[in-house]
Amino acid sequence: MLTGLEAIFFYLFAFIAIGAAFMVISARNPVHSVLYLILTFFNAAALFLLTGAEFLAMILLVVYVGAVAVLFLFVVMMLDVDFTELKQGALQYAPIGALVGLILAAELIVVVGGYSFAPELAAQTAMPTPALAERHNTAALGDILYTDYIYFFQIAGLVLLVAMVGAIVLTLRHKVGVKRQSIPAQVARTPQTAIEVVEVDTGKGI
Repeated sequence: MLTGLEAIFFYLFAFIAIGAAFMVISARNPVHSVLYLILTFFNAAALFLLTGAEFLAMILLVVYVGAVAVLFLFVVMMLDVDFTELKQGALQYAPIGALVGLILAAELIVVVGGYSFAPELAAQTAMPTPALAERHNTAALGDILYTDYIYFFQIAGLVLLVAMVGAIVLTLRHKVGVKRQSIPAQVARTPQTAIEVVEVDTGKGI
């Protein structure tokens, strides 16, 4: 249970996070939307700290704020995107978005409702959460990731690698008249094609 001071901070961070999340989708300026997104991430990290999940809070700040949100901000500021034209066809995806939102809401209701009506289920898990005095959250999470779920962890890394390579391949464009490095051509070079011996007459060299 949260104490009085912890409850005050919890509701403060929660209300700010909800308000910032609403401003992300309602702000007309995309740069402002990204800044509100960063504010949402900071408040979510504060909520993680209040619940004792300091590792998740630091990961949220380092990965999402330090990489994803800053990348979005630079992309939005550097690319000349016509957002008015981009938003014109957004309504045709509204039914699919509503369906996905309903599915996510139903899943959250099942998870939260199941824990509320049957709190004893948490004690019947195969790997219960250890006490903080015995094992820190970061160490306990590492024990699970790199022992029982090591194969899933490696598969997730491979999926991200394939997605990164696929994004590079899809966005790579070759321009005519621009000299580019050809790795296969370099690997296939032989001594005969790599060098050229030229016989220069005496006194006629450069």
